[in-house]
Amino acid sequence: MAEKDRSALPPQWILLTILAGLGMVGPFSIDTMFPAFAQMAIDLDTTPVALQQLISVYLLSFAVASLFHGPLSDAVGRKPVILGGTAMFVLASLACAVAPNLSLLLVGRAVQGLSAGAGQIISRTMVRDVFADARAQQVMSQIAMIFGLAPALAPIVGGWILVHGSWREIFWALTGLGLALLVLVWLLLPETHPPEHRVPLHLGPLFASLWAVWCNPHGRRLALTAMVNFAGMFLYISSAPYIVVSMLHMGEQDFWVLFVPLISGMVIGSWFSGRLAGRVKGARLATVGYWISLGGGAANLSLMLVPAAQALPWAVMLLPVYTFGVAMAFPILTLAMLDLFPANRGAAASVQSFVSLVANALIAGVLAPLVAVSLPALAATALLLTVVGYLQWRRHLQVTGLQPPSPPGMVPPPADGL
Repeated sequence: MAEKDRSALPPQWILLTILAGLGMVGPFSIDTMFPAFAQMAIDLDTTPVALQQLISVYLLSFAVASLFHGPLSDAVGRKPVILGGTAMFVLASLACAVAPNLSLLLVGRAVQGLSAGAGQIISRTMVRDVFADARAQQVMSQIAMIFGLAPALAPIVGGWILVHGSWREIFWALTGLGLALLVLVWLLLPETHPPEHRVPLHLGPLFASLWAVWCNPHGRRLALTAMVNFAGMFLYISSAPYIVVSMLHMGEQDFWVLFVPLISGMVIGSWFSGRLAGRVKGARLATVGYWISLGGGAANLSLMLVPAAQALPWAVMLLPVYTFGVAMAFPILTLAMLDLFPANRGAAASVQSFVSLVANALIAGVLAPLVAVSLPALAATALLLTVVGYLQWRRHLQVTGLQPPSPPGMVPPPADGL
């Protein structure tokens, strides 16, 4: 959307609220269920390990659909894809609320995943349609702040719903959330991708745009970097039932003790990233974010190796430091990916989301059950993921001619290009 057309936009606080709300649907649909796992296991006659597949199925279908949301929005416009996806999410949530058994609930969750990504992926693309440079980073950071509240609020809301009803009411609440967003998008969200900028809607070019993004070495590297950047944090999120119930010996209304520290660091880190936009170059800011994550992750591992510290408040005390660094880097990694493909931003957003979602599905279904046996094992795995992400980021800066700055205490290179 050109500068002169910005008058068509609603007030910025409304725009940010709608875009962030669309982004919140994905994590909210995961985390509200965690407090209900014990009740669902009894009601559906299954095990918590089997219920973990409700997350994996959701994320895998989310990942597959994410390959199409972005390119479709490049061809037919952003708003129609969001409206269609949100309507499907409403119907899927309704199906989950009345599912009589685990098999049909898994089908409903798969359809939820197919639809929930439309708003989350395309909302990022819309930011880049409307805003540029430092302003885009500021807006993306503001949306990330609101978006970051979802994982913290979701288990609290889920626990509160369980006090007054059963796990089915959680899906009725998701149905209501989807309906509210559908109305807001229909009435207030403008189209930001005008017809003259659209690409033909043909399967061949659609898959070609996705393949071109993946075959671009910089695009592929950034997609993998963004994936690993969030993986350590998602390991803690997907391990929440093990951590809160099995390790900390708390109840279904107590998931806030993990999610509030996790998300508070993310919200503050997003705010900090937005405040520094235009003052500190993005590549440098993301690198500093990785340093903070590495430092926080290493300190957390050291603390968890002390048996006496494997209880509250020590078990969660350093998690905000870790997630602060993750959130500082997130807007820069997202915008860097979109800026590589200005004519196919939807495809770029889809590839980046697909890679992250497949990884998150594997984390929830495979890695979390394997390593969520102790707090030291979780801390070590999260730190290892962050190390991999940092090395990927440094490699990207080097091959693109942006030499990363040296960590504190080291002699900087002659020219860092930042």
